[in-house]
Amino acid sequence: MTEEFLHYLWKYKRYSSANLLTQTGEAIQVIKQGEHNTDAGPDFFNSKLKIGKTLWAGNVEIHICSSDWKKHNHQSDKTYDNVILHVVYRHDEKVYRKSGEEIPTLELKGKFDELIFKKYLQFKTGKTWVPCAPQLKSVESFTLSTWLDRMVVERLERKSGPILDNLKANKNNWEEIFYQQVARSFGFKVNSGPFELLARSIPSSILAKHKNSLFQVEALLFGQAGLLDKQFIDTYPQYLQNEYTFLRKKYKLTPLDPHVWKFLRLRPSNFPTIRIAQFAALIFNSVHLFSKVMETSKPDALKKLFSVKASEYWETHYTFDKKSTRSVKSIGPDGVNNILINTIVPFLFIYGKSKAEEKYVERSLALSEKIEPENNSIIDKWEQFGVKAKSAYQTQGLLQLKNEYCSNKRCLECAVGAKLLQV
Repeated sequence: MTEEFLHYLWKYKRYSSANLLTQTGEAIQVIKQGEHNTDAGPDFFNSKLKIGKTLWAGNVEIHICSSDWKKHNHQSDKTYDNVILHVVYRHDEKVYRKSGEEIPTLELKGKFDELIFKKYLQFKTGKTWVPCAPQLKSVESFTLSTWLDRMVVERLERKSGPILDNLKANKNNWEEIFYQQVARSFGFKVNSGPFELLARSIPSSILAKHKNSLFQVEALLFGQAGLLDKQFIDTYPQYLQNEYTFLRKKYKLTPLDPHVWKFLRLRPSNFPTIRIAQFAALIFNSVHLFSKVMETSKPDALKKLFSVKASEYWETHYTFDKKSTRSVKSIGPDGVNNILINTIVPFLFIYGKSKAEEKYVERSLALSEKIEPENNSIIDKWEQFGVKAKSAYQTQGLLQLKNEYCSNKRCLECAVGAKLLQV
């Protein structure tokens, strides 16, 4: 037996409610089982019960054995003084509040269908990609769809954490945080960290002073990236180097160590040099980028905004001084979608939450519904099990479900798992 399973029984009333009695023989009527608490303190808050002839409102604590109350030292913790019922699998001793008053106890052993526990153990011990894989196709689409709605919000809230932390560090400067987050997105996972360091090393206010000159914006970004600190053969990087030397002194800038950038095992089109050039083009082409994104509700307009291409020099180069076959170095549709999904959508969401402006929250969710579904190994696997995503909204939900619930076998906390246990 596990406490997790007992929590499930109590939360969903999956026990026989007929003739529920305390260990002293008083009848128990569960009016409200309470709110499940996953943090410190009693397991269920704000429960409402009728024990004997008395109506009680308070908390419920759950253990495998009654004696676990003492093992966890609850008898000396004021937090548990408001426990009105102790629910256990096996009652092996009386328990008391700090005041010395005995707490009513309900023993669940023999009061639930053992088949449910057997199915639960199959989930916990199964070796399939997701624990409920064999039964997944029997789940109603409504159950899965509504649970994915919850997963999308959970995922957005998780992504919001770093944004809020950075916001505090930047004195609630939303524009600066937005600039840093967009810069991070141009690193496309492998170089996201260095890109964020780059943005922090040169405030957006400095770039804004040179937004009318792509050449100066490139000089500032490549210089701060530490990529202009060597001898060059080509004229263009030499010009960038000279310009950066002047601007560095003017603004008292300190460049990054160039070794932070990762080139190994990347496709040339993803080299940080190309991404920096594309980021420079975004800064140059998009005056007041923060305002534009916050005011734009049409997905196509946002996609167009981020569909930037690197300057002319990069059409024949992937790195400085190494000529390549001519090709336009623009961010493709998948890259743009990646930026929208992982940066713009969560930023709109947390901005709306923080400012109590629901229109931005709704816009973030609506935007993800209009973006094509992501294509990766996890989403491919879901499709093999009959779950086909129609939008990025659903793929984000499926990623959250797999990574946070299925992989950790949190089946009893999952609406799909809970539903399957009822079959």
